[in-house]
Amino acid sequence: MTPFNRTLTMNMISVSRLPRRLPRAFSWTLPLWAFAGLFLVSCQKGGVNAKPADVDYYTCTMHPSVRKQSPTDKCPICSMDLTPVKKKGGAGGDVDYYTCPMHPSVKRQNPTDKCPICSMDLTPVMKKGSAAADAQAVHAGHGGQPTLGPTDTNTPAEDKPTEFTVAPERQQQIGVTYATIEKRSFTNVIRAVGVAAYDKQRHWDYVSRVEGYVKKLFVFSRGELVEKDAPILTIYSPELLTTQNEFVDLLKMRDEARARNQAAVLESTGKLVESTKQRLRLWNISDQEVAELEKTRQPQEHLTLYSPFKGVVQDLGVDQGRRVLMGEHLVDIADLSVVWVWAQFYQDELPMLKKGLPVTITTSSYPGEKFSGRIVVVDPFINDAMRTGRVRIDVENLDLKLRPDMYVDVDLTMDMGQGLAVPVPAVLPTGKRNIVFVDKGEGRLEPRFVELGRKFGDVFEVKSGLQETERVVTSANFLIDAEAKVQGALKSW
Repeated sequence: MTPFNRTLTMNMISVSRLPRRLPRAFSWTLPLWAFAGLFLVSCQKGGVNAKPADVDYYTCTMHPSVRKQSPTDKCPICSMDLTPVKKKGGAGGDVDYYTCPMHPSVKRQNPTDKCPICSMDLTPVMKKGSAAADAQAVHAGHGGQPTLGPTDTNTPAEDKPTEFTVAPERQQQIGVTYATIEKRSFTNVIRAVGVAAYDKQRHWDYVSRVEGYVKKLFVFSRGELVEKDAPILTIYSPELLTTQNEFVDLLKMRDEARARNQAAVLESTGKLVESTKQRLRLWNISDQEVAELEKTRQPQEHLTLYSPFKGVVQDLGVDQGRRVLMGEHLVDIADLSVVWVWAQFYQDELPMLKKGLPVTITTSSYPGEKFSGRIVVVDPFINDAMRTGRVRIDVENLDLKLRPDMYVDVDLTMDMGQGLAVPVPAVLPTGKRNIVFVDKGEGRLEPRFVELGRKFGDVFEVKSGLQETERVVTSANFLIDAEAKVQGALKSW
């Protein structure tokens, strides 16, 4: 029996129990009392604490396991206001679609469907502008009504986000904080690791150009420092001695032809002399040594090799008295006053690297000390395993502190100009888009799609979607996003 029928029956019984003889003035007031009783019951039934007939239960958007029958109840876990859930199969004229509170990307039209991810019952989302939608916004947003707001012009009309409401008291409970969009200077700092290497332009590899024997060594181990034009080793070569004797004989023939004024003989001997000089040069005999031989006419039994620059012995492949063949490796000399640093940069950093940019080099071997260098070569090829590209940096190394194969740290600081900056925590990436929640005042928030540029430390550069001095949410973004989904303010990611 309904409350209305029960009240009507009790009133009728009360009337029937009254004495038959009553004053006339009292008899006509009985219907008024009965009507007043019905009015009070009707008011109590339609009060703010009554559950509408089409509502099945009330639940928490953050804890869907909570189910209550009174709209004034709170979530026992987070103390949030509860959201009404319509009865299955009821009137659905105001329902836009059904979604899962834990997986808002799920959208269904059938109220009996389950969430395909967690198998939970789906929650209805009311159509915009309907009374049910306003009521749902009041419960989920704790007061206020969603209003339309500006959105991304590239977003389809049906997917454009709208404003929604989260009461300031509720924002304080879940820890919402804000940051102001401002214009600032961007400085990009790129850090990478590198390996030092010798400069191939300052490296000399001595190879034997004649057959012979190593007569004497002036350097004996790797790492020895040699000065420019300092002797390195001497080689005895019978073939070289024979060629020098031939050269001396040709010089004598040329002198005799010149003395006898024999033009034809002088011309032929002159050609032979030049040919012999060229052969001596190819055997690592310098022009100075050739001129000395031409002057003294004294062949040298040994060929002496000299260092072309001040450097360090990198490798010594022979011993004294050892026979060497043509093309055999003798000694390597490296000038380490300038070294190369090969640094590895990720592929998204390579477009910012240009030839001539200054670079700072540091190493754990010399804490607190910095070495200056410049980018010389940007390797256009990418390492397919590491997805990095190599960059060659030339570094002054007059004190020979940087050594080949030493690990170093590379710091590159670049001025990237000015622009609008949004904090990284304020951005909610969805894969295809980036969303921020803009504060509109009095608890109203607007989801907005933004276009971002590069990341500079703890901020992103804003290309479009935000204006200077606007405030955006920087914490509790996922909770705010859940509120936006439940209120239907953010339909599409």
